[in-house]
Amino acid sequence: MSAPKILVFDSGVGGLTVFREIARARPDARFVYAADDALFPYGKIPEAVLVERVGGLMADLIETHRPDLVVIACNTASTLVLPALRARFALPFVGTVPAIKPACAASQSKLVSVLGTEATVAREYTHALIRNFGEGCDLTLVGSGRLAALAEASLAGEPVDDAAIRAEIAPCFVEDGARTDTVVLACTHYPLLMERFERLAPWPVRWIDPAPAVARRVIELVGPATGETHNELAPAVFTSGKTASAEFAAALQGFGLVPASAAPSPAV
Repeated sequence: MSAPKILVFDSGVGGLTVFREIARARPDARFVYAADDALFPYGKIPEAVLVERVGGLMADLIETHRPDLVVIACNTASTLVLPALRARFALPFVGTVPAIKPACAASQSKLVSVLGTEATVAREYTHALIRNFGEGCDLTLVGSGRLAALAEASLAGEPVDDAAIRAEIAPCFVEDGARTDTVVLACTHYPLLMERFERLAPWPVRWIDPAPAVARRVIELVGPATGETHNELAPAVFTSGKTASAEFAAALQGFGLVPASAAPSPAV
């Protein structure tokens, strides 16, 4: 597909890690990044409300931006809303789910941790992935109630204490004859803190970021890059309508985005 238009959607800025990988794979594509930050974080929203919310918002985004493909760069939304979106809209959707299969296949110690939001690690979808692809590994599910917000704050230039991050990742590290050697990042916000994770970890582990796999799936659907490159910044729309601080605008620019007017925000 020549210069496809790709909409990348998340509840906040976590989807930027997915957007970055897709933009690297298809620099010739046209992009829109949309964040439903008015309702962030999604993990605390009742499931039925979230399905209705994202469906209505997606209808507005598709009508406004006319994408060829939509990436749901959010584990919570992907595990809950994708079936309804695919039933309602004709264009293809690519979701983001915990990368348990490749993590377990790669682990040497067979001690793997899944670091996600409280909602994601509790969801039956995640438990089904473990049953189907656990590969004989001993998996530790770690639900963090703070890391996504800490990642948002860090990207916005706000101070985030090392101790706060260390406390959230500490349960991932299990020592039981062997040591955890692989950690699945089951929230797209978490790779924003990768440098901090690596520095604060009690021992080195393999951190599994889902973004490269999502980008590969997008390329399977829209085809490889044409060799052209779009140099203009892509619009980033936020349902809260808040004005971006200078620090946040600069961070977005580092990803190849520029703040745009807020997307329509349906009532909850």
